Amino acid sequence: MAAIARWCIRHRLAALLIWLAALGGTAAAAGFAGSAYTNDYEVPGTESGRATELLARGFSDLGGDSDTIVWHTTGSTVRAADVQQTMTRTLHAVEELPGVGDVAGPYGPPGDGRISEDGRTAYATVTFDRPTGDIPAAQAQALVDTAKAAETDGLQVELGGTAVALTEAPSVRLSEAVGVVVAAVVLFLAFGSLAASLLPIATALVSVGTAYAGIVLLGHVMTVADFAPMLGMLVGLGVGIDYALFIVTRHRTGLRRGLSVADAAQNAVVTTGRAVVFAGATVCIALLGMLILRLDFLNGVAIAASLTVVLTVAASVTLLPALLSFIGTRALSRRERRRLAEQGPQPEKTTGFAARWSSFVERHPKILGGIAAVVMTVLALPALGLHLGTSDQGNNPATSTTRQAYDLLADGFGPGVNGPLTIAAQLDGADDRLALAALPGQLRATDGVASVSPLTYNSSGDTAFLTVLPQSEPQSQQTSELVDRIRADVLPPIEDNTSLTAHVGGVTASYDDFAEIIIGKLPLFVGVVVALGCLLLLLAFRSIGIPIKAAVMNVAAVASSFGVVVAVFQWGWGSELLGLGSAGPIEPFLPVIMVSVLFGLSMDYQVFLVGRMYEEWRETGDNRRAVRVGLAETGRVINSAAVIMISVFLAFVLSGDRVIAMFGIALATAVALDAFVLRTLLVPALMHMLGGANWWLPSRLDRLLPRISIEPPDRGLPHAKIPEARTQEEEAGPPVERAHRVRP
Repeated sequence: MAAIARWCIRHRLAALLIWLAALGGTAAAAGFAGSAYTNDYEVPGTESGRATELLARGFSDLGGDSDTIVWHTTGSTVRAADVQQTMTRTLHAVEELPGVGDVAGPYGPPGDGRISEDGRTAYATVTFDRPTGDIPAAQAQALVDTAKAAETDGLQVELGGTAVALTEAPSVRLSEAVGVVVAAVVLFLAFGSLAASLLPIATALVSVGTAYAGIVLLGHVMTVADFAPMLGMLVGLGVGIDYALFIVTRHRTGLRRGLSVADAAQNAVVTTGRAVVFAGATVCIALLGMLILRLDFLNGVAIAASLTVVLTVAASVTLLPALLSFIGTRALSRRERRRLAEQGPQPEKTTGFAARWSSFVERHPKILGGIAAVVMTVLALPALGLHLGTSDQGNNPATSTTRQAYDLLADGFGPGVNGPLTIAAQLDGADDRLALAALPGQLRATDGVASVSPLTYNSSGDTAFLTVLPQSEPQSQQTSELVDRIRADVLPPIEDNTSLTAHVGGVTASYDDFAEIIIGKLPLFVGVVVALGCLLLLLAFRSIGIPIKAAVMNVAAVASSFGVVVAVFQWGWGSELLGLGSAGPIEPFLPVIMVSVLFGLSMDYQVFLVGRMYEEWRETGDNRRAVRVGLAETGRVINSAAVIMISVFLAFVLSGDRVIAMFGIALATAVALDAFVLRTLLVPALMHMLGGANWWLPSRLDRLLPRISIEPPDRGLPHAKIPEARTQEEEAGPPVERAHRVRP
């Protein structure tokens, strides 16, 4: 680390130009290549996956995306001459648009069933000539503009579908700007120096911008979800600003103690920079834990987010020291520079609220620890009702055209029209065709089925499919039960004594299959992430108790944040007020991604807090002093970092994207609880109660483990002096913890 810091400081212009070249090069390449994201949740080998594969092989003309145009009249019916004339002309215009392959409307014999029973709602199906991922946003916008032009006072026109949703894709600019502005304000209040407050922002923006462009390119070589860039930006801005904050804080401390600019920057990278690398490694390990699930969809998310974290860490230990050398002593405020010039270096004292709070926790560990445990438990209770399922356009904001189209279809044709099930069958001979012919009748007699379409055969006659409309909405538990009923009770008797094979697919079926796989693998995934995190902390702090407490605290943070997510998104507490749409189930992939990110972020504060405690313990062997000093010295920085990260995460709620809003609220909640409840209340309270047992490690294991140092102390520089808070036990004699002193 020292060599890297020296090179970046001595060649600061070269270091800056290298990063700017990386940003410009990747941005140019990404702009030239374009995006290639996908939201394909299909898992090969599942029932819904086999249905999709069968349809793709048998019906090559079903590969394009299908969207809907819905119109509703208030003063007449959709069969009125003026309405029919207007919409027929509009559908012809849509058919002529670039990229549109076919338009099937309600007027004429092929349109039977596309007009509601009351005659006030109708819809047309627009089929593009390519899948959603290949449809340019301009073509989707042209469809929306052409259809909406038909609206009059008595005629409402709305559109739904995945291509139309591209026109409602949120822009990250507003949320990104709000988060950055709030972070800059917090940094300025913490540092009192405009130059110092801008450096963490600049470092994070350069690294996250490079990562964002890199994720765009990554989408061309592997499956990457369309929310992966925003997730990477969300995590990258949070951890990037925080990591730079810790390093700049150490650099400013060195300047106040009389070090030169170059020495202070080098010392900050050698000490706090090592902790940043370690913390970033824990985040990446937690994220890459998703790879053990062996799901292409999650592999891309894991690698994209890890790439962002790696680049933010790299920028913190290379670009940041170069920028610190550029601004010189302006990293200090004017008052600090004036005091340093007049009085010279002065020994620092940690006073104020941080020191008083640290002493307060030391005096009342049981009461405060109990309060913290109760708060975490209450917030985690809603997570017991977590329901994974389909979040569709019915959960979009009420003002969006996709949500209004969804509601019009549900009101006019029943809720199942928004989530039809597709049954695909492979046939071999007349016996199979005869057996399949009986399927529509049996499905109509099945509980929960609203209607069944006729069978459609491909040109060779070896593949057929039909569409089943449930009586319930796509995200309803009744629809999931219908899928299970068809698979378990309806299809097996028809397949008996024939070579016919049939599979149930569709949106609900694919989400249910995906969720089932996730739930089945979740215990293994959580176990691996927890075990790897505990191993890293065991090596760093040479203690059995510290990793165990960290694992318990991380699980508590995850559970409580999920409780808040369930209350807001699944129960709908305030979701409409926040512009996040109506209540609905939680996305199946959210638990895995959130466990990865939250475990990684929780480790950050554990490393910075306990690292200082461990350093003091090694020097004094006094557990009380170690906990008190560690909390007092790191509390203010951790709280500032938490406020920044919370602001960045909550700002992404403004994006209007439901998935990103889930991430933002879950991460903000977890960081708030982690910083202000766990690390400042529960962790120090438990460490005070456990005493020297915090640092116990069997001697045999101590000899076997390699020795690593996260954050070595400043060379020749004393730590801040902490006012002693003597307790009755201390006045009675030396603490028992000294008997448990660990060899350095």
